Amino acid sequence: MPKTFQKKKILTISVAHFFHDIYQAFFAPMMPLLMAQFGLSLTAVGFLDIARRAPSLATPLIGLIADKKPIKYFIILTPAITAISMSLTGIASSYWVLFILLFIAGTSAVCFHVPAPVLIKFFSGKQIGKGMSFYMSCGAIAGTVGTLLITFVISSFGMDKSYILMLFGIATSIVLFVKLKDLPSIHMAKKASKNNTYKSIKSFIPFFIILGLIMLFRAGMNLSLTLYLPVYLTEKGASLWFAGISLSILHLAGAFGMIAVGHISDKFSKKKLLFILTLLSSCAMWGLIYFSDNKLMILPCLLVLGILLFSSAPIILALVQENNSHRPAFISSIYFSLGFFINATGIFLIGLSGDNIGLETTFKLCASIPIIALFFIAFLPEEKNQT
Repeated sequence: MPKTFQKKKILTISVAHFFHDIYQAFFAPMMPLLMAQFGLSLTAVGFLDIARRAPSLATPLIGLIADKKPIKYFIILTPAITAISMSLTGIASSYWVLFILLFIAGTSAVCFHVPAPVLIKFFSGKQIGKGMSFYMSCGAIAGTVGTLLITFVISSFGMDKSYILMLFGIATSIVLFVKLKDLPSIHMAKKASKNNTYKSIKSFIPFFIILGLIMLFRAGMNLSLTLYLPVYLTEKGASLWFAGISLSILHLAGAFGMIAVGHISDKFSKKKLLFILTLLSSCAMWGLIYFSDNKLMILPCLLVLGILLFSSAPIILALVQENNSHRPAFISSIYFSLGFFINATGIFLIGLSGDNIGLETTFKLCASIPIIALFFIAFLPEEKNQT
């Protein structure tokens, strides 16, 4: 592993993350229109997002493959596949066609997101937090650009013209092939006996149990805002454009938060930072709920909330990657599988709750529950000395 921070390589992977995740951001802004077109409840539309996340169940298998095979091809091919499948959702003829397209997009996303952080770790040297901040912030900026892009297209030309956007993703894969084709094949798995590998993975079980509980109690806050925010705002009388801009501001603010926190997380305790960010995120979401009827205050609230909410992502990913494992991509895949089970459950419960007690009350619950996560953050293992 290189000991120095290789900025050019990290930027290449981060930019690939940006162009890939532009298309991942299409679904939430399209939700109000999809609900109206197909007569869907919040629970039914939530199942569509579960279909997009379901391929995460295969992440351990993909992680094992990525540990043994050249990783660069995962990064090169997936932007085009995700772009094509997500761009076709606007012309889907039925609920089940939507389901299949989102499942394909989810499979492609998993094939990108499992090995990419491992490459970032490889090229970051001892500055893993900094490397993850570049990578994660590009994904957050993609959320902003993707939201604005799809909102502009469906508002100006109609949802059935969304297919024209696939061209950018196809072009991205072509450019990535040119940029990465000469990158030496990197096999991330270290040589180790099967017995040692088993012991290594087994030793991480307590860490993932604690991390899983933290993710569980934070999930409602993350999912309600990133998935249901456009529906929440349109129910309060906001236009589709305002809802799209609001979601974009949330993601853009998150990108700035990731960059800032990623740079300092290598110098300060990640546990303490995660504790503070979780507490302040909960308070900021309550601020959004309180001012949700005041359009002048919604955007400033989302700006603060985005910075606080998203900036914990590179910290959590760095904690996962700092584990000294013989199979880093496989360890990364366990994190993503864990995320699927938690997020799928969260999406279903938020949708069900929204259908039965309303999104207003549901958002209040989602703002309160993360306080429980603070207790479990204290049980995260102590970090190694920062350099």
